[in-house]
Parts: sequence; structure tokens; C-alpha cells
Amino acid sequence: MRMYDLIQKKKAGAELTREEIDWMVQGYTKGDIPDYQMSAMTMAICFTGMNERETGDLTLSMRDSGDTVDLSSISGIKVDKHSTGGVGDKTSIALLPLVSSLGVKLAKMSGRGLGHTGGTIDKLEAIPGFKTDMSMEAFIAQVNDIGMAIMGQTADLAPADKKLYALRDVTATVDQMSLIASSIMSKKLAAGADAIVLDVKSGSGAFMKEFDDAKALAEAMVKIGKHAGKNCRAVITNMDEPLGRAVGNAIEVREAIDTLKGKGPEDFTKLVLALGSRMVLCAGLAADLKDAEDKLKTAISDGSALAQLKRFISAQGGDPSVADDTDKLKLAEGVMELKADRDGYVQRIICDEVGICSLMLGGGREKKSDEIDPSVGIYLYKKVGDEVKAGDVMAVLYHNDKDKGNAALERLKAAYHIGDERISPKEMILDEVD
Repeated sequence: MRMYDLIQKKKAGAELTREEIDWMVQGYTKGDIPDYQMSAMTMAICFTGMNERETGDLTLSMRDSGDTVDLSSISGIKVDKHSTGGVGDKTSIALLPLVSSLGVKLAKMSGRGLGHTGGTIDKLEAIPGFKTDMSMEAFIAQVNDIGMAIMGQTADLAPADKKLYALRDVTATVDQMSLIASSIMSKKLAAGADAIVLDVKSGSGAFMKEFDDAKALAEAMVKIGKHAGKNCRAVITNMDEPLGRAVGNAIEVREAIDTLKGKGPEDFTKLVLALGSRMVLCAGLAADLKDAEDKLKTAISDGSALAQLKRFISAQGGDPSVADDTDKLKLAEGVMELKADRDGYVQRIICDEVGICSLMLGGGREKKSDEIDPSVGIYLYKKVGDEVKAGDVMAVLYHNDKDKGNAALERLKAAYHIGDERISPKEMILDEVD
């Protein structure tokens, strides 16, 4: 085969065979195919597209470009969850202990945050002593012992995707549906779960701003999962305003813990129960979604979900007493208040701007080498639909640098839009693909 011929073929809109895709992906991963030829191919894909079979084959080839995780030594159905990312998305920290408390086996690999979206690993490391570096043997042993574990993604998991994404990022070829879907799913499939529940965000704080694009991505990923023989379903959820009220690291862990105590924000609790019920159903541990949700609510009310969180934190070296006393998750001492300058109703919060404000405070990173300050963050007292009076505190910023705090406060002020009419917030669950 010659890469030149494959570029010419795809440029003309023809289908690539499974053998051609596999030869191309493996050759590029090994360095036999240069960047300039692969960038020509990705641009050709942007113009002529890939069909469902090609997209599935591309995903499987990227999955097989490096290590794949063998979870066969863990009994039962292993379920994974993936979010396309957003602002205030601390879902895994509440969701996984809750679902695990019902007997669902969870062996999850998570990433760090970059840009305005946070990472689960960064948030968990706000817990004193918590470690996410572990061997694969220890990872599997922990799932067998307590039912769940979370570790950082290994460098050898789908290396073709890492190399290809870096190329797409600098050649204006990121926003192509087959390439986006295969990028996400190659890592999920390599992680070895039997079933995958996808949380696809839509709105101003999401990668997919428009609902139709989020729906198309959800459909593409579910088709890839079924192409790979996995039980896969997706929920399309609202990210037009931050999820819950806390944005940061330690402050988000606090909110996740409160949720497992039955005291979480309504929107966040609704999302956790929606995703959790589908995970429980995928594991075969409920008759239907209502039965699954009822079991999850019981696990919260009887304390078993919180007890599972403590076991999880302890198993990974953290201090489980934070679950009883969230004040041990220290917040920055500098506090600034955002106050309403008029009467009215919150009509809009530009979601990604709130994430950028947290990043400005030190709660995120512009580049991978940046250090995160787990103590900084934002708490939103007013959200879309809430009435405000002039002088009401709408949000509080926690900072360790006054200049950064002032800059973030001005930007957060611009993210809030107050008007005369009450606007109903969007539903949390927008649609589903199964």
C-alpha cells in the first residue's frame, strides 16, 4: 500500500477498507507515515467524511495501536462512564461510589483538566493523601476488593489517538464528527469495560455548543460501541450553565460529597441519578430505569453510598474523614463577592466564561505543565431563573492572589446576564441515544 493512493482515494470520496485503515493507523503510530501525509488524509476526511463502518474501523485500529486493558479477572459486568467535559463537572466523584455501592464493578481511567474544563484526577487529588498512580495489578485488585478504582490514563493507551489529535489540533481538522467520535471511543474501548454510558454535553460550556451536533456525536459514539460489541448508550445533557453550584477542585469535591448525603444541588443530583440508573441497568442489577433510580436513592438515604466513598478514598491513600467533615477540604482564604447591580432575574450565565474564571484563579491549566491550586474556586448562589435584588450576592470567588481575583471577578460579572423576565432553565436531560 501507499499513503499517496489512500489520500487520493479518500479525496475522491471513496471508502477505505478495514485493511487500509489499519495499515495507515499502525504506520503513522510507528512513524513510517509522515505528519504531512496524515494531515492531508485528515483534511480529506473533513471534506468527504467517513461512513459508519469506516468510523468504527478507524476506532478499533486506534484502540489496537497500544495497550488494551484486560478486565476479565474482575467478576461481573464492568461498566464505564465518559463525559465530554464541561464546567463544574464533578459527576464521577459522586456517581461512581453511588453506583458501586449497588454492586456495579467500575474500573475507570480518567484524565486531567486542560483549559476551561476540569479533570476528575485533579479534583480527586484535592483530597489529602489521595493517589491515582497505581499499577494495573493494584488497579484490578482494588476493583475486586471494593468494587471500584480510578487511576490516571496510561501513556500506552491508544497512542495513535494521542499522536493524531496533536496533529489535528494544529491543522484545523479537529471538528470532524468521525474523527471526534473515534478519538473518544478508542480510549474507552481500550479501557476494557463491557458497557459504556456516555454523558454528551450540549451548550455554551460544552465542546458541542449546539444540540444537533451533540446528538450527532452521541449517535456516532453509540454506533462505534455497538460496532465493537459493547453495550453502549448516551445521554445528552445541558451545559448551558455550570453543573451544580461549585466550580474548582476542592470546592467541587465538597459538593459531590454533599450530594451523596442527599444535600446536593437539584440539577447535579438529577444528572447523577440519570447516569447512575443507566449504569445499573447496563450491569443487569435492575429491572428498569425506575427500579434502578429507586435503588440509587435508597443508597443515598441509608448511607451506603457515602460509606462506599470512604472505602474508595481510603483504598487510594486519601483521608476518608473528609466525607464526614468537608471543611478538611481547604478553600482559599481570599474571598470576593459578585453582587447584583440591579433587580431582575438571571437569564443567562455564559458557562465557559465561568470555567475560564476558575482557570484564571489557578483552578485550571493553560498548558499541561501548569500547577493547579486545589483551594481556589467559585460558588454560584444564583443560577438561571433565580430572582435577584440589587446588592444580592450572586457568586463568591475563593482566591490566593488579589490581582487574579479581581480579574476573574470582572470576567464573571460579564458572564451573568440579568433581565426583567424570568427565564426557565433548560432541562438537565435533553435526549438519549441507546
